[in-house]
Amino acid sequence: MARSQQGQRRFRRIPATAAILLLVAVAACDNSGFATAATSAGPSDAASLTAPTPAGSRPSSPAIVSIVSPTANQALTGTTVQVVLSLQNATIVPATTTNITPTTGHVHLYVDNALVSMNYGLTQSLPVHPGTYVLKAEFVAADHAPFDPRVWSPEIIFTVH
Repeated sequence: MARSQQGQRRFRRIPATAAILLLVAVAACDNSGFATAATSAGPSDAASLTAPTPAGSRPSSPAIVSIVSPTANQALTGTTVQVVLSLQNATIVPATTTNITPTTGHVHLYVDNALVSMNYGLTQSLPVHPGTYVLKAEFVAADHAPFDPRVWSPEIIFTVH
């Protein structure tokens, strides 16, 4: 198996307890700047952990989230990647609440379509292995559920040697 495939598969492994650990991570959110999910969960898993809402009842957001670093097609070395984000028209709040507004929330980071971090800041170090990765960020409401429509950054692809 090619090294890039091995690296991608590492982020796709989801233990049976992923949903429970993700709930614990959400509940443990505090003012520390960010919280990292203990395991990876797919985007649909994250959405399923929030209370269901009637169609169209989620607010839209004017937020614009983008990835500053790493850059598209960047080649990196090492065991961590420093992700730097930009957020416009909104503010990150440290508290999880059901009192949501269109301009406050959190950032979720996805690597290869797997949720790897629930972030309360605009920087995050992520562990990596050699391989090629797809990174994207989503600005979500303060209850960790997505806005409607969802607020995604453009995807970027980077490689670790």
